[in-house]
Amino acid sequence: MRFFTDRHQNYCGIDLHARSMYLCVQNLEGKVVLHRNMQAGPEQFLKAIEPFREDVVVGVECIFTWYWLADLCAEHNIPFILGHALYMKAIHGGKAKNDRIDSRKIAALMRGGTFPVAYVYPAKMRATRDLLRRRNHLTRKRAELLSHIQNTNSQYNMEPFEANISYKKNRIGVAEQFADPDVRMSIEADFELIALLDELKNRLELHITRNAKDHDPQALYRLRTVPGIGSIISLGVLYEIGDINRFARVQDFASYARLVKCTRESAGKRYGTGGGKIGNAHLKWAFSEAAVLFLRGNPKGMKFKKRLEKKHGKGKSLSILAHKLGRAVYYILKRDQAFDMEKFLKT
Repeated sequence: MRFFTDRHQNYCGIDLHARSMYLCVQNLEGKVVLHRNMQAGPEQFLKAIEPFREDVVVGVECIFTWYWLADLCAEHNIPFILGHALYMKAIHGGKAKNDRIDSRKIAALMRGGTFPVAYVYPAKMRATRDLLRRRNHLTRKRAELLSHIQNTNSQYNMEPFEANISYKKNRIGVAEQFADPDVRMSIEADFELIALLDELKNRLELHITRNAKDHDPQALYRLRTVPGIGSIISLGVLYEIGDINRFARVQDFASYARLVKCTRESAGKRYGTGGGKIGNAHLKWAFSEAAVLFLRGNPKGMKFKKRLEKKHGKGKSLSILAHKLGRAVYYILKRDQAFDMEKFLKT
């Protein structure tokens, strides 16, 4: 957990919502000099903090509405920090809660040096990252439709499909196998949605790939030297990381990617692990997928996996492999080097 410790004359805490925001400005001595509810908008915000513009820092909890405010502060050279939502919830919990109280607590956390800082993702790559996440969302919806077709086939105790229906050429005549017209219509609807999602995904992937080449083509190329990391996973890793230099140590990166478990201890006793949902879920998915794909057509990788499996078991061996791939990616991006299989298997 990182805290904001810079000193300023004024601290502006904002409880931000989609259509409204509650501002609280505290000076260095802790006196509240502004406490006001207002409409969420650039003009209103700039007008409210105008008397404090000489030395003010703006802090907001990391929720879905922070993009416009971060970009506005960057445009007007106003220091902006983002609060980690889960850490802030633990720190400033209380008996009573409303927007007025929350805005004052945010300002007090900044002034006291206990404001947990989250990463303000760069604006130039943010839209492409969000589009890539949307593409992954559509992929999961496609998988749900395929699962529904398989489950329907099992419900009626029919023979398994002869070929993989995720491919278009293998879907011919599948719906006609069901005698009930309502069931047939349901399967046809699933196939129509899958075809639409396939077309949409192809367009999105082409657009995202073109944008990625403009942002950092060399990093994208180096990521693809890792077995198991193809075009989509490399894009996901590149855009979820943003700037690798924000991680001072490989341990920090592994924690952010949810590749390690954090122990809970008190008075010398261990109480298991925690914090499993703190970090980037998209990176966790990317490295988990890469660990499975790493083994395809990779005899050396399979041999390495067997060694891990004997010592740690099948499930944990994949988690260890995902962790090792995460560490390898960190050093690839940090040192501008391609993947070295021999070095990877030795460490």
